[in-house]
Amino acid sequence: MTNNISEKDKKDWENFLSKNEKLPNKDIKINKKSSFKTRSIDLHGYTLEKANKSIESFIIKSFQENINKLIVVTGKGIHSQNEKDPYVSKDLSILKYSVPEFISNNKNLMKIIYEMKDAKIEDGGSGAFYIFLKKKYDKNTK
Repeated sequence: MTNNISEKDKKDWENFLSKNEKLPNKDIKINKKSSFKTRSIDLHGYTLEKANKSIESFIIKSFQENINKLIVVTGKGIHSQNEKDPYVSKDLSILKYSVPEFISNNKNLMKIIYEMKDAKIEDGGSGAFYIFLKKKYDKNTK
């Protein structure tokens, strides 16, 4: 190593040291708050068949339009009429449970979905969930 350091470099170095400025560690990935293009659908009052058809086309259309965060409001099932029918399972006919199950079992939809998780309270809490879609150009979506 040579000692031929220019006066400008010395001055820059002294200025840097005097400022107590920290350099970002480029080896550590920082979780940046990414902005989401969000769309929502409310399935209150839908039959199971209509809800499944609607959610399927909603997810596909959103993916095609590069929407990456979906809020699906199913409700909590509190007002569901299935409690009156002894031959219907109380849990499985409620959209809250059946819609995510329908999506999870649909291989074509799961190819374009990055993640599904429960919604925050401000977006519907236990009566809603999020779907995060993959980016359209992702080679895994083919």
